[in-house]
Amino acid sequence: MDGALAEVDLPDAGRVREWLAEAGPAPASLPDEGYITLLGADGPELEELCRLADALRRQAAGDAVTYVVNRNLDPDAVCGAGAARERLAALVAEAYELGATEICMQGPLPPDSDDDYLALIAAVTAAAPVHLHAFRPEELLDGAARHGMPLDLFLGAAVDAGLGSVPGTGARILDDEVRARLRGGPDLPVSRWVQVIETAHGIGLFSTSTIVYGHLETPAQQVAHLRLLAEIQDRTGGFSEFIAMPYVPGAPPIRADAGPGPSWRQTRALHAVARLLLHGRIENIQAAWPKFGPEAAAGLLAGGANDLGGLLLDGRLAPDAGVEAGRTLTADDVERIAQRLNRPARQRTTRYGHV
Repeated sequence: MDGALAEVDLPDAGRVREWLAEAGPAPASLPDEGYITLLGADGPELEELCRLADALRRQAAGDAVTYVVNRNLDPDAVCGAGAARERLAALVAEAYELGATEICMQGPLPPDSDDDYLALIAAVTAAAPVHLHAFRPEELLDGAARHGMPLDLFLGAAVDAGLGSVPGTGARILDDEVRARLRGGPDLPVSRWVQVIETAHGIGLFSTSTIVYGHLETPAQQVAHLRLLAEIQDRTGGFSEFIAMPYVPGAPPIRADAGPGPSWRQTRALHAVARLLLHGRIENIQAAWPKFGPEAAAGLLAGGANDLGGLLLDGRLAPDAGVEAGRTLTADDVERIAQRLNRPARQRTTRYGHV
């Protein structure tokens, strides 16, 4: 495997236990060496790490398994004027009628589109009283460039048009060398990604925070990524949640030969370590069920995560209009998962308020 995440040279169990003892009273205060060691936890030590993370989850976020009722819409599939605009309004209205409180949109507008980001935002929020969670840093920069506006002014105009929050995706691994290797060429620089996110936070937008893991990065780079997210949160307070997403071979924009993806041990350890390192900073950690499946996500909810993410409604009018079409949960599915964990389920807003 190209990269250092292969299951070799795991740390000595005794060293892991030493850092677990240190983490108990001060989970967010370990040095890098401690978190790197804990990322290699296995066997009984991994179970203890997950128990510690679960206790911190209860302390930070309570026992509820939270979820948001939302729908994904691919901008490429719903942009356009005239009849396309009427179709978009119908899709948003349908999602609202089915119980959605959030519309999520990620992806750039086509270069030759007769639409623009601000008009698209306004069209979504005019169609129904939903929260619009939309546009990654690269797309926000594209929107600002198309309008010939500085980023902060564009974001202000987006808020005026109805934008509610932005996805903190496109982070991948916040290391310029790794990002270039993953893309097989230039990627948005880490400093620029941070600038866009902090500018969004500065004008009152909140965002998610993410990592894509299990490819070319090392455990030390995972810890550095989490550290940078913590530093941003200390400066802005704008992250609503943390989402760890496993690398899937062949999924763009990452090159297909970046590794086989993470093991289940690595996935459990990363979610637990994120709960420790981000404790007191980012309250909500999501078990991204579309990436792992509902059963595995339930395991992560027992090891530091508190949220399942969105139901991802497909609707009837155009079920293929979202990038994750065909993958949906129901509220009953969430209830069953929560019951197996002896915890309540609770629908939330995008910002984790009560519905």
